[in-house]
Amino acid sequence: MYIKTKYLWVLPLTVLLLAGCSGAKETLGLERQAPDEFKVLKRAPLEQPPNFTLRPPKPGAERPQEQEPSVQAKQSVFGNITASASEPTSAEAILLRDAQAGISDPNIREKIDSEAGGVQSDNRPVADKILGVFGGKGSAGDVIDPVEESARIKEQAITQTQSGEITISE
Repeated sequence: MYIKTKYLWVLPLTVLLLAGCSGAKETLGLERQAPDEFKVLKRAPLEQPPNFTLRPPKPGAERPQEQEPSVQAKQSVFGNITASASEPTSAEAILLRDAQAGISDPNIREKIDSEAGGVQSDNRPVADKILGVFGGKGSAGDVIDPVEESARIKEQAITQTQSGEITISE
């Protein structure tokens, strides 16, 4: 019994002694490693390349900084865009003419609504359409009489049961 107790005290004592030793701390990774100030390299200062200077302006030339930003962006990405590149070619002009791209109907919304089945435009606010809170044309809904509604549902269930479509159990 005495031998087992002796070995139980040896392990904590060994750990305590090793914790005080600086070499053991480094080996176990418990000590923080600071950088050596003599091994730190200094970087060279930033310099501007010798050929990166502004070009002198040409007399009578256009001032590029006074262009529209979108034109400047297009020129920087695609280069100088000529006027002929923005005009449609003959094939494009024929396609646009046949598609009637230049003609617009001011009453197109009414025309589409009439073709869609006589949908009428309702310009009331959404809250009025849903809840009827702003006193618009409609109301929030009709009040349903529970006795009449129950009778209607039972009558519909009987009709559907007789035709063999759906059965409803209460």
